[in-house]
Amino acid sequence: MKKIIFLLVVFSLVACGKRGPLVPPESLVPAAIKDLKVDQKGSRFLVCWSPPAKMESGGKLAGIAGFRVFRREVLPPDQDCEDCPTAYHLLRTVDPEYLQDVQRAGSHYCFYDSEVKTGDTYQYKVFTVDADGVSSRDSNKVRRMKIASQPPPNLSALSIPTGVVLQWDPVRVAPGSTLQGYAVYREQEGGVMPLFPTASLPADSNSYEDKQMEHGVKYVYGVRSVVRTGSDTAESELSNLVEGMFLLKE
Repeated sequence: MKKIIFLLVVFSLVACGKRGPLVPPESLVPAAIKDLKVDQKGSRFLVCWSPPAKMESGGKLAGIAGFRVFRREVLPPDQDCEDCPTAYHLLRTVDPEYLQDVQRAGSHYCFYDSEVKTGDTYQYKVFTVDADGVSSRDSNKVRRMKIASQPPPNLSALSIPTGVVLQWDPVRVAPGSTLQGYAVYREQEGGVMPLFPTASLPADSNSYEDKQMEHGVKYVYGVRSVVRTGSDTAESELSNLVEGMFLLKE
């Protein structure tokens, strides 16, 4: 009898072989997104994030099937319930192969959320879905209140031997708001204006000289005023567009 028990123990050890460390199931999902960001530009929110490159375990992420962006309206403290099942609703499903109104800006995916109301506060989060349909944990959560959009500057352009100078009059903002500065946007003629500014200037600026131009290429410029209301900062709508070109003097 003792011999039989001994043989069974030996057989079980051989059959099992060498086992590695156990991997928790929760680590076999895409790593959570940590750089979700929401900015107000004019009357819209710009929602941006970059995709994870790894699994929660640290291993390489084989593929991404898409992203799911959720939004909830933040209610007064006595009514708010973030953990309630109906708090968040699916705002956008993003397929990397068919972006539609979603844009790529470097490594970031971005889209405009136009369905926001002045004075209301919203909270966002995003999930990554891998090629097997497995979803990541919550991203970082971003909360923003939409503030009243302030006026953009009135822009003009002047060509000089070294490039182009943009000029504008100081913007007057509404009482209770503070002018923080200006954001300059630039794109080659026929292109799409970028989502992020080429240059950010302080509030006492009323001009910008662009020296980073290619000879003979026409550029289109726009400027947004940057205003703080309470603890929130927002850019205005884009100003009127002006053109400029750098031509070498012979």
